[in-house]
Amino acid sequence: MNNRISSNMMYDQSVALMLSKQSKLSHLEQQLATGKKIVTAKDDPVASGTAVGMDRVLAELEQLGKNANTVQNRLGLQENVLAQAGEMLTRVSDLTVQANNPALSVEDRKTVASELKSIKDSLLALANTTDGTGRYLFGGAADASAPFSLSNGVVSYSGDQTQRQVEVAPGTFVKDALPGSEIFMRIRTGDGTVDGRAAGTNTGQAVLTDVSRDASGGWDGSSYTLRFTAADTYEVVDANNAVVGTGTYTSGEDVVFEGLRLRIDGAPAVGDEFTVGTAGARDVFGTIDQLVQTLQMDTSTPAARAAQQNALQASIRDVRQASNTMIDTRAAGGAQLIAIDNAASLREANTVTLKSSLSQMRDLNYAEAIGQYQLEGAALQAAQTIFSQMQSMSLFNMIR
Repeated sequence: MNNRISSNMMYDQSVALMLSKQSKLSHLEQQLATGKKIVTAKDDPVASGTAVGMDRVLAELEQLGKNANTVQNRLGLQENVLAQAGEMLTRVSDLTVQANNPALSVEDRKTVASELKSIKDSLLALANTTDGTGRYLFGGAADASAPFSLSNGVVSYSGDQTQRQVEVAPGTFVKDALPGSEIFMRIRTGDGTVDGRAAGTNTGQAVLTDVSRDASGGWDGSSYTLRFTAADTYEVVDANNAVVGTGTYTSGEDVVFEGLRLRIDGAPAVGDEFTVGTAGARDVFGTIDQLVQTLQMDTSTPAARAAQQNALQASIRDVRQASNTMIDTRAAGGAQLIAIDNAASLREANTVTLKSSLSQMRDLNYAEAIGQYQLEGAALQAAQTIFSQMQSMSLFNMIR
C-alpha cells in the first residue's frame, strides 16, 4: 500500500525542523553567553532543584559568617573591657595594701579613697560599654538601654540574665558576651567558696588575714564561730552555739577545725569572735564602696585600728576574687573566640565543596557547547537548503 505525501505536509515538516534547529541554536547561544549549562529549570529539573538547595545552603553559610563576625566583635570588645577592668582592680588591690600601712596619715587615706571613687566611676563606664551598633555589651538580651545605673551612690543592674547562643556554623553555637550581673554584680566573697569576718564588737587587736578550706576536706558548708575564751585559747561553736572544738591560739599560726583553716594575727581579747562559713556575693562597686568607708573609719584606738585592718583584709580577699572573676570571664570568652575560628574553617570547607558541586552541575563545558553549536548551525543550513530546493520542485516546471 502506498502512502500519499502531500506538499503541505512536507512544507510543515521542513518549517518545524528549521524552527527546532533555530530554537536549539538560540539555547546554545544563551548557554555560551551566560556560561551556564542550566539556563532554565526544564534543561535538567533534577539538577536544577539540587542546585537551588545548594544555593540555599550557601546563603545560610554566608549568614552564619555574618553571625560569627558580629559575636566575634562583641567578644573582642568584652576582652578589651575586662582587660581594662582587671587593671583597675589591680590598682584597687595595690591601694588597699597601701592603705593598710599604719604609717599613712588621715589625709593620705583620703587621697586613696578619692582615687578609689574615681576607679568606681571608670568601672561603671566600662560596664555600660556598647558594641558599636548601639547595643549594650553587658545587658544580656535587654541590651537596648544602659544595664547599670547609679542612684544615691548605689549601682544597680537592670539588664537580664540571658547569655545568647549564636550559630556560627551548621550545628555549632558560641556564647555571646556574659551578662553584666555575672561579671560585676554576683561576685563571691572570700575565696569564692568560704569567707570569714571579724565581729564588729571585738575589742582586741587580732586580725583575720586568711580563710580557706583545709586541704584534708571535711567542711560541709556549715557556719562556725571561733570565740576566744582567753588570750591564748579558743572554742569553736556551730550555728546552734554548740561547742564543736577547742584549741590553743598562737598568733600567726593556722587554726584548723571542721575542714576549715583560719589564720589570725595579733592579740585577741576575751570574747572576740570570728565567723566563717559559705561565701556570700557582692557587686564590685559595693566592694569599692565598702573599702572607701573602711578608710574613713576612726583609728584612734588599737581596737579601732584592728577593726580597720580586719575590714581591709576582707576587702583584699574580695578584690582578689573580683579580679579572678574577670580572668575567668576572659578565659571563657577566649574559648568562644577559638570556637569561632574553628567554625570559620568549617564554613570555608563546606563552601568550597558546595561551589565545586554547583560548578559541575551548572557551569558550561565551552568546548562541547561550541562543537554542538557548529553542528546545529550546519544542520540548520542543510535544512534551509533542502527547504529552498523543495520549493522549486513543480510538475509545471517539467512541462515547460
